[in-house]
Amino acid sequence: MVEVFSGRTVLNKEGETVDPEEALRNKVVGIYFSAGWCPPCRDFTPILCDFYTELVEEREPAAQFEIVFISSDKSADDMVEYYHDMHGDWLALPWTDDYKNELKQRYTITAVPKLVIVKENGDVITEKGRKQIRDKGLSCFRSWLDAAEIFQNFKA
Repeated sequence: MVEVFSGRTVLNKEGETVDPEEALRNKVVGIYFSAGWCPPCRDFTPILCDFYTELVEEREPAAQFEIVFISSDKSADDMVEYYHDMHGDWLALPWTDDYKNELKQRYTITAVPKLVIVKENGDVITEKGRKQIRDKGLSCFRSWLDAAEIFQNFKA
């Protein structure tokens, strides 16, 4: 993941800057394209929160998974409100960073919500993260982890 967000700033939910190289190293990463104005996004985000909480916050050791939220909100204030009110304790690209447009192009984002699951180097594991979580729940993480080709400490 170092490659996709290398040299970029990402924020945690408290608004603090996080080093993406450190936060995303040796992890499967979900790049979550979403917006607060979008009803399907507001429907899926709580499901994604539960998925993330079970994998990352309630496991010992935590699963090797991180999410980076890429906002399609209409303003920075809208993004912050949606991020704080509905999102899990994951990372976000600042609303002001135009890199979000490059990411939307790279991953062919034509509508939100979209959860693209990628390897450390940014190669796509699946563009159907949302559908897989809805259909398979936590079991989809194992297949993502196997495809990611990273050192594993995950126990199902």
